[in-house]
Amino acid sequence: MPVTVPADTRVGHIHLKVTDLDRAIHFYSDVLGFSVTQRYGDQAAFLAAGEYHHHIGLNTWHSKGAGAAPVRAAGLYHSAFVFPDRASLGAALQRVLDHGTPLDGAADHGVSQAVYFRDPDDNGVELYVDRDPVDWPRGPDGTLAMVNDRLDVPALLAEAAT
Repeated sequence: MPVTVPADTRVGHIHLKVTDLDRAIHFYSDVLGFSVTQRYGDQAAFLAAGEYHHHIGLNTWHSKGAGAAPVRAAGLYHSAFVFPDRASLGAALQRVLDHGTPLDGAADHGVSQAVYFRDPDDNGVELYVDRDPVDWPRGPDGTLAMVNDRLDVPALLAEAAT
């Protein structure tokens, strides 16, 4: 019998090794909008959306001053943050672009709409909004049929301005 976790299980937080704590805090706080909930000098910081203890951990314990992890190595592909609606996703995307961070991509996956870019330590970051599950594309047998279609980024940014 296969083992399954409860349906309401969720990912609690990500914890990233960074080379420069202040630079990482600036990016995740001032650019993406997470709030610093706790800081341990120049070694670690925790950030969150809302009143949660932390969604993001940053540390320099093994990485201070080091270079980015090799692209062709096992490790984190990207962290992903779900926004409640397209307007808030568009506003976050505008801050990323205003910061001068280039996009790696943008896609409509049928189940979600997402933008992709890299943080200052070259970690992949995805910001996205989910569609209502009743609107998810499905195959004839009812299984998910996710796609990788073009996302209209200008329309997403326009929603943020309204």
